[in-house]
Amino acid sequence: MTDTPARLLNLLSLLQTPREWPGSELAERLAVSSRTIRRDIERLRDLGYPVEASKGAVGGYRLVAGTAMPPLLLDDEEAVAIAVGLRAGAGHAIEGVDEASVRALAKLEQVLPSRLRHRVSTLQHATLPLTRGDGATVAPSTLTALAGAVTGRERLRFSYRAGDGAETKRLVEPYRLVSTGRRWYLVAYDLGREDWRTFRVDRVTDPLATGARFTPRELPEGDEAAYLARSMTRAQGGGELDLDVEFAAPAEFVAARLPAHLAPVADGPERCRIQGRVTDTVEWLALRLALLEVDFTVHAPAPLRAHLHTLATRLTAATR
Repeated sequence: MTDTPARLLNLLSLLQTPREWPGSELAERLAVSSRTIRRDIERLRDLGYPVEASKGAVGGYRLVAGTAMPPLLLDDEEAVAIAVGLRAGAGHAIEGVDEASVRALAKLEQVLPSRLRHRVSTLQHATLPLTRGDGATVAPSTLTALAGAVTGRERLRFSYRAGDGAETKRLVEPYRLVSTGRRWYLVAYDLGREDWRTFRVDRVTDPLATGARFTPRELPEGDEAAYLARSMTRAQGGGELDLDVEFAAPAEFVAARLPAHLAPVADGPERCRIQGRVTDTVEWLALRLALLEVDFTVHAPAPLRAHLHTLATRLTAATR
């Protein structure tokens, strides 16, 4: 193999598998001499790839963790598996899959060859995941289009269906994508209405980046998550709840099982507590708390305690 760039890519692909490669085996795989392998290893190191060499009869080369993540090389099967996983998670708003995952999906799908994009699409449409919620799923292509416009700071056109079914055309400056764990939302400045708006992404169709760049405006209140919470409260005609819940479990255990806005504070090594104002409904809070599989005490608000009592009575009756 005389093509040095191609040989380096093949060598890097081999080293990115979790094993140690003897120099003689690498030379055989790439049809070059052991001396050439040593030179290529040095070239990879100069490019920032942390290749470690071990001595001895069974010694060899392996890629180790470094201070930065170099580009990954994926074969067809690996690329398809990652793309399908990201699309499934992003399309169904699984909690913990945030905008970073959508950006990763956008980058991956941009460089996928057409034959692999077709395989990803085929697999996605041939499988049906078991999900919870109201069935408001999001097309991954819509998410990646929005993420690209947010990252590129491009004005965006799309059709939007309101809660009452009314269809409108929008031209916006997209600011941020926000996942609540149940749904995706786009926070954007609506140029037609000259004001900030939030859009449910499952109601967005035909998104198109116009290519027109913009300088992001400053949000009128707090960060995008706080703005979304207040916007949802106003839309629902609801108010805030003063939440006070105590858990018989460490804070890191509870935090890993709740959305970020319900972050608990440690109250000892084996206890923690959530205190603060939230805009969630008591029905949703009761469900999330019940799914924690940990003992807890609700000190406030009273409507949440009452709803939990009603729910417990109903569930107890169902077991008789």
